Amino acid sequence: MTTTSIPVSEPLTRQVSHHVSQSVFDGSRLRVVLLVEVYDGAQQQFLETYEQLRSHVESVPGHLGEQLCQSIENPSQWLITSEWESAPPFLNWVSSEEHVRMVKPLHRCVRDTRSLRFHVVRETSHPAAGDGTAARGGLQTSPRIGDGVIRHALTFTVKPGSEEAVGKILADYASPEPRVDDTTRVCRTSLFLHGNRVVRAIEARGDLLAALRHVAEQPAVRAVEEAINPYLEQDRDLGDPESARVFYTRAALPAVHHVTAGEEDPAARRHALSYPARPGRGMRLAQLLADRDEAAADDPRSPVLCSTIFQRDDVVVRLVDVRGGLDTGDPALSLGLTDPGQVAELTTLLDDPAGGGASAPTGGDLARALEGARMELVTDRRSPDA
Repeated sequence: MTTTSIPVSEPLTRQVSHHVSQSVFDGSRLRVVLLVEVYDGAQQQFLETYEQLRSHVESVPGHLGEQLCQSIENPSQWLITSEWESAPPFLNWVSSEEHVRMVKPLHRCVRDTRSLRFHVVRETSHPAAGDGTAARGGLQTSPRIGDGVIRHALTFTVKPGSEEAVGKILADYASPEPRVDDTTRVCRTSLFLHGNRVVRAIEARGDLLAALRHVAEQPAVRAVEEAINPYLEQDRDLGDPESARVFYTRAALPAVHHVTAGEEDPAARRHALSYPARPGRGMRLAQLLADRDEAAADDPRSPVLCSTIFQRDDVVVRLVDVRGGLDTGDPALSLGLTDPGQVAELTTLLDDPAGGGASAPTGGDLARALEGARMELVTDRRSPDA
């Protein structure tokens, strides 16, 4: 086995003043692991369907290769691993309508799936093999320091004009039981409206998929979901497994970056800000905001104690816990727009930049931008021992 020595002066764990529990923007390679449980007797059908889809996956930009494996102990268990140049190309593809259509045939022979995504931190290489490993992209330079909380969000739109009725329905439900099982619990759920867009953020410890299923199965939550069905722009039937799978796939709003300032304030208020991107520019916009939040985490002037950026296609949402609220202090600090150069670029990425045109907003424009980005808080519920 080939090993790489680490200088004594280089610590294995970098000590920093704040911690980032996740980010997709460090440029390192991504390993995606998909665990698949196939229906009994459907193994050959699954293999044939996979073979039909493989050529499509190979042509996706950023895709480096993959393997399909079958368990030696249980023929119903399969494993698909794929490698990507970095996380953004994979996230762009997995959230696309093309991907939704492409994987639909697989679900006719699959009982359950579980997807895991990992940045490559270290690897063993064999230079004599000539496998081109060095040319495939970088490795994550240092391990991230997390807080044990997994963050995710769901988003969907309702029919214009129904926002007030939907807001009242969504505000009227009992908090889900926080305990999912011995290892998983729901820590916090926050729900916001911006125009006719609904965003529900969830924080959990343990297994995120189990937490999402747990919340969705709560009687009070199911009643609320049924009540808002007539108002949705896209029809769904959560009682039908295929319809529910497609809805949750399209509604997924992954957290692409999270950073805290390394301090807590029980009086901090939670807000959400919407940054609608121009077509095809959502990922770059999210990366720009992530860069600013990284810099602001060490800025004692910043009122933002914690920031999570969610992004899917051209939908970019920034969830922030703010000391004193959004209305106090400099609006540029709350918006994450303190660097003039990046502000100028950001205005070229926004679908409706503050003040119009591509010029950087200043003064009153920033205050109007903050007001325009602010999402309406519907509910924010934290479990007692979160």
